[in-house]
Amino acid sequence: MQRKPESARNRRGRTAVATLTATLVLPLGALAGCDSSDSGAKHAQGHRGASPAPAPAWDRSPRSVAAVGDSITRGFDACSVLSDCPKVSWATGSDTRVHSLVSRLGVKKGWNDARTGARMADVPAQITAAAAHRPELVTIMAGANDACRDSVSHMTPVDEFRTSFTTALKRLRTALPRSEVYVSSVPDLKRLWSQGRGNPLGKQVWKLGICASMLRDADAMDPAAVKRREAVRDRVVAYNTVLRDVCATDTHCRYDGGAVFGFRFTGAQLSPWDWFHPGRNGQERLAEIAYRNVTAARPPA
Repeated sequence: MQRKPESARNRRGRTAVATLTATLVLPLGALAGCDSSDSGAKHAQGHRGASPAPAPAWDRSPRSVAAVGDSITRGFDACSVLSDCPKVSWATGSDTRVHSLVSRLGVKKGWNDARTGARMADVPAQITAAAAHRPELVTIMAGANDACRDSVSHMTPVDEFRTSFTTALKRLRTALPRSEVYVSSVPDLKRLWSQGRGNPLGKQVWKLGICASMLRDADAMDPAAVKRREAVRDRVVAYNTVLRDVCATDTHCRYDGGAVFGFRFTGAQLSPWDWFHPGRNGQERLAEIAYRNVTAARPPA
């Protein structure tokens, strides 16, 4: 057999080696490519530090609570006539019969910065006081006194109510960007009238001037009286719409979905002294509503 020229054999050898090398190198290259795109990226990320998980939109286990608002949060007329009783407050009270929101959450720190007679215009200042405690949760229950005036014409205009509530939230966000806010709806004042008007003693106390826009002439059923009470109820509904809408603009704000407004209060939940403010039983019901909504996985519908 004729021997082929050396140069041709060398070329064929080099071709075979190149082919074999390519066959071995390509899978290794593919593996190397996987490592650079996946393992390599993970390795690099490990050096940079894993990205922190996003903070939850709502903390269901706050460790401190500050309450702002009006006489309801102060426990007015729940223990004795015409006086505050903050120990039975639905939000921060210590009375074991009420089992307040603070108690149900197992919170060690709670502050009550609400004031009897306060309207929504007073809440921004209360927020400033509450923020000084640096609470993880702030509760707001205000608006009843904006509707409870000496006459319908003196009720707080809805736009002013909105401005005050918006200012309160902005003030809190400036001081405490991540604190949660639980906002209670304004109670249905007309239902409270309908439940309390059957008690003669309560009606005598009402004559002292409690919520005159709704409670004046408690037994009157003439068209003017009916229209007056409906006007007060309509204003409360408008206030609750403001609370819902403004709260919805804040990631860390939760409105109760109208739970307090819709609660079917009976005489058993009313103060035995004025038959209008919540008594101990009513405060307990408010605490139940708040706890259920604060700890729910999703906000009320």
